[in-house]
Order: sequence, then C-alpha cells, then structure tokens
Amino acid sequence: MTAVHDRSDGQAEATRERSDTRRRPRGRRRRVLTFTTLGVVVAAAAYTVLTAIAPLPAAAEAASASTTIRPAAVQPAFPSWGSAAVGMVGRNDLLVKNGSMASTPIASMTKTITALVLLAKHPIAAGTEGPVITFTDADVAILHQVWAEDGSWAPVQAGEQLTEKQALTAMLLPSANNYAYSLANWGFGSVDAYLTYTNAWLNSHGFTGTHVTDPSGLDPGTVSTPADLVGIGKLVIANPVLASIVDTPTADLPGAGTVDNGNKLLGQDGVIGIKTGWTDQAGHCLLFAASVTLHGHPVTLVGVVTGAPDYTNLWTDVPVLLKSVEAGFHEVTVGASSTGYGTYRSVWGQSATLKSEKSDAIFVFSDTPIKVTVRSAPVTLASPGDDVGTVTFSGGGQRFSSTLTVSKAVEDPGLGWRLTHPQLLLP
Repeated sequence: MTAVHDRSDGQAEATRERSDTRRRPRGRRRRVLTFTTLGVVVAAAAYTVLTAIAPLPAAAEAASASTTIRPAAVQPAFPSWGSAAVGMVGRNDLLVKNGSMASTPIASMTKTITALVLLAKHPIAAGTEGPVITFTDADVAILHQVWAEDGSWAPVQAGEQLTEKQALTAMLLPSANNYAYSLANWGFGSVDAYLTYTNAWLNSHGFTGTHVTDPSGLDPGTVSTPADLVGIGKLVIANPVLASIVDTPTADLPGAGTVDNGNKLLGQDGVIGIKTGWTDQAGHCLLFAASVTLHGHPVTLVGVVTGAPDYTNLWTDVPVLLKSVEAGFHEVTVGASSTGYGTYRSVWGQSATLKSEKSDAIFVFSDTPIKVTVRSAPVTLASPGDDVGTVTFSGGGQRFSSTLTVSKAVEDPGLGWRLTHPQLLLP
C-alpha cells in the first residue's frame, strides 16, 4: 500500500512539472506582445509629435522681378513747315523735335544771346535796373545804318539816358537792331570784342552749334540749332531781369518812346515770351516759353520754331503744337493694385496675393518708362498686414516704394495634413 501511494505521488508531481513546463512559453509570448505594442504606440506618438512640430516648407515665393509701365506716347502736332523743338525747364533733353536740327540762320532770336552775354559781363543787382547808359551821336549813326539795311529799329537820340534794363527792353521788345549794336559797343567796347566774348561764352555753355557774326542776327552768318536755342531760351527764362522783359507786352522808355512786344502770343495759353525773328534766310521764327500747370504740376516749356512762311503761321500753329505737347504729360497712379504683385502658393493648397495698400503718382512725359521692381521674401505662414516685401516704381526722375503684404492669411494646414505628408516635413 505504501509503495503504491508513493508512485501516485510521484506521478502527480511529474504531471505538475509537465504542466508548468507547458505554461511558461505562453507568459513570455504575452510579455513580447506587450512590449511590441508599446513600441508601436511610442513610435506612433513620436511620429505624431515630430510631424506636429516639424517646420513647414516655405510657400512658393512670388517671383521677384522687374516689369515696365509705358504710358501713351505723345502725338506732337508739328507745323507742316520748317523745324521745331520743345524742351522743358528741369530737363536737359528735348521733349519733341521735328525737321532739320542743323545750324541755320536765326535772325533776331540772336538778341537773346546778346542780352545774356551783356548781363554776364554787366550783371544787374537785384532790386535795381543797372547802370545808366548815355547814348551819343555814334548811336544815332548806328540807327541810320540800320535804316539803310532795312533792319528793325527803335528811336534813339544823342544825350538819351536809359538804364541797362531799359536799353535791353528797347532791344528785345521791338527787336531793335540799332540797340543791339549800341549795347555791344557799350558793354564790350566794340562789336569785335563782343563777338570774341560771345562765341567763347557760347562754347563754354555747350552751345557748339551756335556761332554769332553780329549782335542783331541780321547777318545770315549768325547761326544756331533748335536744340541750342531751346537751351538759350531756358537761360533767358531763368534770368529774372530778362524773364520780366520778355513777358512785358509794352513799355514806355525815355527817348525811345513806347515800344511793343512783337510776340503776339504773349499772355495766351500760358506764353511768357521769348523772342521773334525774321530774315529771308531764317524765315519767320519764334523762340517761346509757356508756363502751365499739368495734372497739378507747374511746368515751363521752352520751344522754337523756324522757317515759317509768315507770322500768321506762327500765331496759328505754335499754340496747336504747345497743346499737343502738354497732352503728352501723364500722371500715372502707382502702388495699390487690384490684381496684386504675384501670389504665394503653399504646398498644402493655400494661396495669397501680394498687395500694396499705399499708392502715389509719378508724373512723366509721353512714353517715359516706369520701372516696377518687386522684391518678396520667403514665407511659411503669413497674415494680412505682415511685411513680406516691397514694390518700387521709378521713372522720370521720381521714385516710390510701398510695402507688400498678403491679401489673406497663409495658415498652418493642421495635423491631418502633417500626418499624411511626412516626406515634406521630415528629413
């Protein structure tokens, strides 16, 4: 009995051992499975965190580039005769020109040169009319010579006294040849000395197409170009003494009497001078200036026409030319734009237009180009009002810059997009 009992116990113990042996692998598998699941969870969490905090790629930047605005070109109404050129005070170039630009006789427009060099040699102090000039029998003899030449003249008497400004007025308004010679003798000692001084003065001012052989312009050897005459006209207008004289319709002078301005356009269409001229070789000519306000901007135009058949053509055609040139000025509004200056496009599908909220105007003549330069910075996220670049406009010597911002926000695409686009976020 005892032996049987012992076997039974032994068998039971063996059975327990086998049972324990079978249970041990299951526990290990459970532990491995638990660790694997935990790793996946950790990895997923890490992926989520990394994609959530990863920097976004920059939105595609609106191209930084330059374009050009070209206003409409001027359509000048040039006379059907002769040559013409028009410039503007403040600009060195001619605005428009037509016909020959060669040196040709300039008739009494020469007297503007005589006036300029006389004031260069004998300037008139502000608030005065300059020194008193006493005319003599020699000046009366000059008048007789001018009569013989059938030149334009104004009365002069021996013993007559005029201030320098009054004498210039006697020369310029009625275009008196005799006063041009008398002033040349008074100012320089002789006509030859006048010619030497004047031609040197012309060269020093860059008027290389101009040469004088007499102080009045009756001699066809006195020549100039339309471009030079526009420059000379600008100097006349810039001189307070001469500007006031050429804008005077009529003047009463001691000895010379009442003298009238030969420029019949004076006071019309803003015309403020400058000088008529006529000889057989030069034709009928007009050096003119007009002060006008265009689009709120004060503008002084200086022009010349030569070779007209008669003065009637000048009085008719010059105003038409002036109006056509004035129509060539443009006030171009720049800055604020409904179409914008490019677009930011994000890789997650958002887009925003670059816009300028400020505007200004650039004043130009004809088709003067206005360069538009856009500079934008890379952005990832942006809100309206953020400074994302600049747009700059430059033309006609003017410049305007405005900050660029976005028309609407470029926002974070959110976690969903981030989780599905790891290739765009993670290295």
